[in-house]
Amino acid sequence: MAIEEQVLKETALADLHKEVQVYHNRGFRLVQVSCSMVEDSFELSYSFDKDYHFESLRVMVPAGTTVKSISGIYWAAFIYENEIHDFFGLEFEGMSLDYNGTLFKTAKKFPFANVTFRGEEPCQKK
Repeated sequence: MAIEEQVLKETALADLHKEVQVYHNRGFRLVQVSCSMVEDSFELSYSFDKDYHFESLRVMVPAGTTVKSISGIYWAAFIYENEIHDFFGLEFEGMSLDYNGTLFKTAKKFPFANVTFRGEEPCQKK
């Protein structure tokens, strides 16, 4: 059995809603939304599946930018968006259900917003 190549499509933030709508119209289900910090930006990955075919959209979001929620297209996305807000501090506009920063109780506000690894200094814009 051959291993299928996974599709990873990069898109602009302005095109995110249009691209997500295309996946919805083609019958894909939302699998997950993940977030990582890359220097002073957020890297959001939206993953979709249809008939065991997996594809992802990736968008870079500068810190301080508000992202339009996709929960109007995929209702359950509100849980991922609330989680990303609580852990990273990234703002989402128009979530179908907004916990206003209270989905998770954390010892530190936005604990993953400026993570260090193995004692390294936090990433700073140069």
